[in-house]
Amino acid sequence: MITIKSEREIELMRDAGALTARVLDMLEEEIKPGMTTLRLDELAEQFIRDHNAVPSFLNYVPKGEVGVTPYPATLCVSINEEVVHGVPSAKRIIQDGDIVSVDCGVYKSGYHGDAARTFVMGAVDPEVRLLVERTKECLYLGIAQAVTGNRLHDISAAIEQHARSFGYSVIENMVGHGIGSELHEDPAVPNYGRPHTGVKLRQGMTLAIEPMIALGRSRRAVSKRRAWVAVTEDGKPCSHCEHTIVVRDGEAEILTK
Repeated sequence: MITIKSEREIELMRDAGALTARVLDMLEEEIKPGMTTLRLDELAEQFIRDHNAVPSFLNYVPKGEVGVTPYPATLCVSINEEVVHGVPSAKRIIQDGDIVSVDCGVYKSGYHGDAARTFVMGAVDPEVRLLVERTKECLYLGIAQAVTGNRLHDISAAIEQHARSFGYSVIENMVGHGIGSELHEDPAVPNYGRPHTGVKLRQGMTLAIEPMIALGRSRRAVSKRRAWVAVTEDGKPCSHCEHTIVVRDGEAEILTK
């Protein structure tokens, strides 16, 4: 069921979203080659708790999933060919030339914020650097469609068309989602689709829009041995960007700026 948020609820989500953005701003200042992904996670958790909030992802279990180990960290930190859900580790060291997707969720005053950025570490291949820049373009083109009266897949189509214009692959089995008092709510927000299809967008719908765009020909992110982390099928790099937004008349409001 898709929920329409009241302005009171949106104000609470605005607070959670702003803190989510501040976590990513802080990490952008701290992240560097030689750092472990676990250290990023420690910094994020401390920052969130210092601001009277709780990490959304820590101990998360998807609804309806049986036998899944709860997610063990505050952040998802995914490097190069890792699409999403990279689990921070003391053994995973960020290298010069890596791209690092950092996905963060914050739960504050009963509501969630969710956002992701992909950081470029040092001497990254120019082709991969462009992938990161264009994935961010995909995100904002999708957000531009999140207005009252459009259809859900207008967002999806804008993302897909821009990505495919450069010959990139769109990861199809990982999608954005509704968000609010639950981290994942209806509707699913795919990064591919036909314009003018899907549910009609209404003011007050809150969505996490998150293109995952890859070099190569991967259409799916794959996991092995029920691990959380999912990688591209062909081992090529993938970029990931995300904002939490509110559907509005004329122009969407971004809650995680």
